[in-house]
Amino acid sequence: MNLVRRTSTAVLVAGALVAFLGSSPARADDSLYEVFGEKAGLVKITDDFVADLLADPRTSPYFDGVSIKRLKEKLVEQFCVLTGGPCEYTGRTMKRSHEGLNINRAAFNALVEDLQKAMDKNDVPFRSQNKLLAKLAPMYRDIEERN
Repeated sequence: MNLVRRTSTAVLVAGALVAFLGSSPARADDSLYEVFGEKAGLVKITDDFVADLLADPRTSPYFDGVSIKRLKEKLVEQFCVLTGGPCEYTGRTMKRSHEGLNINRAAFNALVEDLQKAMDKNDVPFRSQNKLLAKLAPMYRDIEERN
C-alpha cells in the first residue's frame, strides 16, 4: 500500500473515530450496498478478506480454532448491515467476540489492510471503501485490548 493511501486511510480512520465516538454504527443507504455488489459481492469480498487474514502472519494466530464458515457468515451479515443491505446481524457483540484474544493495535491495523486489499481486488471504489471503513472504525474500542 503506498504511503499516500496509507496516510489517507489513517487520517480517515482517526477522523471517523472522533466523529463516531460514543455512537453505534448506523445503517447506510442501500446505494453503498449496491456498490459492494449486494450480497454476492459481499460474499466474494469476505472470502478474499478471510483468505488474506489467514495467510497474514500478523492476524492468522487469532483465528486458531475459529469456525471459518461461521466467521464468513457473520462478516457478510455485518458488512451487509453496514452498507445498508436488507440483512440482520445475528452474531455476538464485537466486545464479546474478541475478548481474551489480546488483539493489539498492530493486529487491528493489519486487519484493516487486509480488508482494503480484498476490496481493491474486488474493484470497490476507494471512496466507497472509506465509507465502510468509517462505519467499522469505532469498533476498534471493542476489539483492541489495552494493557
